[in-house]
Amino acid sequence: MIRLLLHPEHEGGRHARGIALRSGQTRALDYIRRVWTNAVQTVSTTMALGSRDHVYELLAALRDRIETTPWRGERGRTALRVLRAHLNFAETAGGPLHHASERQTAEEAGISSTTLRAVYETVLKPHGWLRRLRVGHGREGSTWYLAIGTPRRPVALAVLSRSRTTQFPPESALEEWTTPETGTAPDIDSTVLGRLMGHDAFAHHGLGSAALVIISALHARQDQTVGELVGTSSVSRASTYRTLQRLVDHGLVHHTGETWALTPRALEGYGISLSDGDTGHTVAPAQGWDEVAEQHGTRGVAARRKARHTIERAAYREAVDRFAEHRSRAVVLLRDGRQVLVPVPRPDEIPPAWHAPDGRVLDPVTGRAADGWRVATDGRLILITPADQRSYDELAAAHTQALSEWESTA
Repeated sequence: MIRLLLHPEHEGGRHARGIALRSGQTRALDYIRRVWTNAVQTVSTTMALGSRDHVYELLAALRDRIETTPWRGERGRTALRVLRAHLNFAETAGGPLHHASERQTAEEAGISSTTLRAVYETVLKPHGWLRRLRVGHGREGSTWYLAIGTPRRPVALAVLSRSRTTQFPPESALEEWTTPETGTAPDIDSTVLGRLMGHDAFAHHGLGSAALVIISALHARQDQTVGELVGTSSVSRASTYRTLQRLVDHGLVHHTGETWALTPRALEGYGISLSDGDTGHTVAPAQGWDEVAEQHGTRGVAARRKARHTIERAAYREAVDRFAEHRSRAVVLLRDGRQVLVPVPRPDEIPPAWHAPDGRVLDPVTGRAADGWRVATDGRLILITPADQRSYDELAAAHTQALSEWESTA
């Protein structure tokens, strides 16, 4: 296969041959191995979808797996919000393949873009939940693929003996110790989480992700003890007690003896409600979500984030448009009544007066040869660095050979 890709007549190996000409055979072989490894992984983790009903069944199975996976620590709960946002996009797109920009996902999950990127790199992509097939550019978002099969477990990294202390939790990506309680029987309603997570009340300095997960666990099953909640929500016991007390203060939960439950009108306004007959207790209705955000100082966070993203998108698109105009800019000449486009010189083309007879580049100020720079046979600059595996003469010969092959093909 490698000999076939590097053969001059094989069109599919053009990029590999270009790497070999520019940087040497070793780098070209490394590139081919990386591409092959990624292709094998993509094929092995991709499932053929036969019909729309099959797609819905697979997405439902993925949702069930998400809801029964322990998401420990603040980083893990944030990853759950991001993964649920991508599941929303996939359900809208009608399949695991979907398009979404980082800003769009951050707005859906109710987190910052910086936190989103950290979660991508430390949790979701390494654990195999999510794969980015193409990076977005211009007005198009990135192309993502949700893991339909069982996500792979992260590779255990070797750590030094001094790292085996209480200061370094073994789950470094999730930033929390694994306990028997938080990994027993996770069970949450991710639909509730997906509808609530974008609200200001659940921002970082508001109720937070712990409250979001506990509410989702209580909606999946009412009347749980603290010990049961620790298992179903994967929130530590201390954080569960603190979060429940905050939810009680806002009239969102109540307890009878040792069991806790959502108040009947806790989730009003999101198309989710509990009938008054679910409990025999008379409780005050939950405070408005905006009022909860106001008390925690997070009201307007989502609106400000969206406004900032709008400004960033406009600035980015303007920069892309300017770059495109710069590349296509040319001088227009009128000759015999016709418009003739004359492209401007490339930045790496230099005047002939700067060429030294031995291929070196002359400094226009001092008149001396500039160290590290050479002129290729096409009149463009080559920067020779210690990382280059070939000399200037070998690079010039490779360029001549490539030019000859191109002309003969044309």
